[in-house]
Amino acid sequence: MHLENHPRENDIMGFKLERIHIWSGEIADKAGGMSSMLAPLAQAGANLEYIGTRRQPDRPGTGVIYVAPVTGPAQVRAARLAGLTETHETTVLRVEGDNAAGLGYRLTQQWATAGINLQGLTMSVLGSKFVGFAVFDSAIDANRAAQILADLGSGQ
Repeated sequence: MHLENHPRENDIMGFKLERIHIWSGEIADKAGGMSSMLAPLAQAGANLEYIGTRRQPDRPGTGVIYVAPVTGPAQVRAARLAGLTETHETTVLRVEGDNAAGLGYRLTQQWATAGINLQGLTMSVLGSKFVGFAVFDSAIDANRAAQILADLGSGQ
């Protein structure tokens, strides 16, 4: 399975994988800082599946926002107008499927055994389903991680 550098969705043995492109930018760390960044995207019709923020400890009063997906010319224009840029340094996989106790451990342990380092991981569960966003250093690492996920999904 190859995820390459463009979006592609694949169903792998109960897991759904999708390469997503993250857009990010600096925000004011104050009330309204985040909503002012999101307003142009909402007006352009963006249906964001991922919004993440964090403060910048080395730059008091500022933070960083990460959003996805940004699709189509109107949303891309709105994102750029808001000061967001598409990140190219990382590869992000959106993974979803049936939840099971210990799944996060099994997944990250297998990736660690294969020597794959994660830049970040966010996982949430709603009912019996989970969704996660795994951030890798390269498309090669993401492809290797996807294969491991396929092996986990098939019970190997």
